[in-house]
Amino acid sequence: MNIKHVIFPVILSFLTFGTTSCGGDDGDTTRPTINVIAPEEDATLLIGDEDGVLFKAEFSDDTALKSYKLEIHNATNGHTHGAPKLQENPVYFTFNKSYELGGVRNAKVEHRDIVIPENATPGHYHLMVYVTDVAGNQTYMARDIELSHDSSVHEE
Repeated sequence: MNIKHVIFPVILSFLTFGTTSCGGDDGDTTRPTINVIAPEEDATLLIGDEDGVLFKAEFSDDTALKSYKLEIHNATNGHTHGAPKLQENPVYFTFNKSYELGGVRNAKVEHRDIVIPENATPGHYHLMVYVTDVAGNQTYMARDIELSHDSSVHEE
C-alpha cells in the first residue's frame, strides 16, 4: 500500500472536519430588531437646519449588537405624472454613516448627525436604517421622508 493513499485521505478528512466544525458559528441566527422613533414615516425634514435632523431609535438583539448604519438617498426613480417642474442641476442629498454599538443587547440612540445642506434639492427621499449583530445577522427598515425649505413643516 502506497503511503500517499493513506496520508491524503487522512489529511483531507482532517481539513474537512476542521473547517466545518470550527467555522466560528455560534448558532446565532436571530436577526436584531429596529424601532425608529424619529423621524417618523413621511416626515418633512428642514433643509439647511444647522441643528440637524433628530434621529432617535432603539435596537435590540438576543445576544449582542455590533453596529448600525444610516443612509439617506433621493427617491427619484425617473417616472413623471403630468408636466413635472424640473430643477436645473439638482443637488440630491445623500448621507451614509455607520456607528458602533459595542456588543450590548439593547441600545437607545439619539443624535443630530444628519445635517441637510442649504443647497440640497427638495423632494422625496428614503431613510434606510441597518442594524447588525456580532454574528453578522442584519435587519433593515426604510422610511419615506420629504426634504423641504419650508420651516413651517419641520417635524421633530
